[in-house]
Amino acid sequence: MSNHEKFMRMAIELSEYNVKNNHGGPFGAVIVKDGMVIARSGNRVVPDNDPTAHAEVSAIRLACKELQTFNLEGCEIYTSCEPCPMCLSAIYWAHLDKIYYANDKIDAATIGFDDKFIYDEIACEMKDRKIPVVQLLRDEAQRAFKLWQTSETKTHY
Repeated sequence: MSNHEKFMRMAIELSEYNVKNNHGGPFGAVIVKDGMVIARSGNRVVPDNDPTAHAEVSAIRLACKELQTFNLEGCEIYTSCEPCPMCLSAIYWAHLDKIYYANDKIDAATIGFDDKFIYDEIACEMKDRKIPVVQLLRDEAQRAFKLWQTSETKTHY
């Protein structure tokens, strides 16, 4: 058995554990660096009452704490299902090197986890989105952006 299969089996086991223990959706994720598991998590939406606590996001949070960094370059993620739009964004923001997945988004949609509406919303003009989007106080908000531009202590990420 290859290491890739070993790590993917860990992610799949986490997804099964979640279902058996009523912890939320059937999803698991494992983050690996240099052949070592850095973090692992199942979906935590239900136990944490946090709609952003998908397995991938939860594993990213744990890996960042473990490595004491917000940049996970050099790490790979194994996830029991193709990442949703939020998780995919988090993976990119975290700078993970590679994504391995088992089930795909069509498999997820088949059991009630369909993200098509999010992909559709992203493609819409803001005025056409289902949740109204209203811009307020842009000129005031620009002050923080100008401060950031001139800050000598900012951390790029």
